[in-house]
Amino acid sequence: MKHVSFNTTLPDEIIIADDGSTKESFWAIEKWRKKLPIKHLWHEDKGFRKCRVLNECLRRVDSDYITFLDGDCLPHKHFIKDHINLAETGYFVQGRRCFIDENDVKSVIHDKKSINQLILTGKISGYFKSLRFPRPIVIRNMAQRGLIGCNWSAWKHDLIEVNGFDEDYEGWGIGEDSDICSRLYNLGIIRKFVYGRSVVYHMNHPESCKSHLEISKQRLHYTIYSGKTKCMNGLSKL
Repeated sequence: MKHVSFNTTLPDEIIIADDGSTKESFWAIEKWRKKLPIKHLWHEDKGFRKCRVLNECLRRVDSDYITFLDGDCLPHKHFIKDHINLAETGYFVQGRRCFIDENDVKSVIHDKKSINQLILTGKISGYFKSLRFPRPIVIRNMAQRGLIGCNWSAWKHDLIEVNGFDEDYEGWGIGEDSDICSRLYNLGIIRKFVYGRSVVYHMNHPESCKSHLEISKQRLHYTIYSGKTKCMNGLSKL
């Protein structure tokens, strides 16, 4: 059963999962809370704890359907509308991302250069993924390729069923996002892999340490091939 068509660009609620930002960020968020339905969930910066703060968001969210976006990404103005209109029982939605070069991020944030200007001057990589089409291209599959955490959406009851995000992942790059999607696969939830809708522009930046990658790979490999649906260190500790 498909979700009812949704024409507004605003969500019912916005939950900011804040992994230890500064007071400047806090006051910027407070300013927007006067205009938008924002819940600000902050915890102290003690290294990579993305999965922990996202689980706290799942505990606080009131809506039945949840769309995820990372803080280093700019969404298309129809980002929310697209995700909701693609929502369907038994599926989660995975959008794509294109990339703004690290050298051009400042011109977007401080100089107010538009995304269209960057596209026209060839300064966005992944051009095909930067465009919103008249109709989406939707591929239904359960593949590992393209599982990213900065542009996806799912039903709250499905995320609860797999016990949320696995907090054993302590670094970025592998597993922190694809593990929960793999457990959704194991639960029987299929991915709607989408081009031309739910567009996101990723602002490139220096990468953090990846010394944890081998352990994360092993953990993700076990999730995929064991068929498990619930993580132990998740939404509710098992």
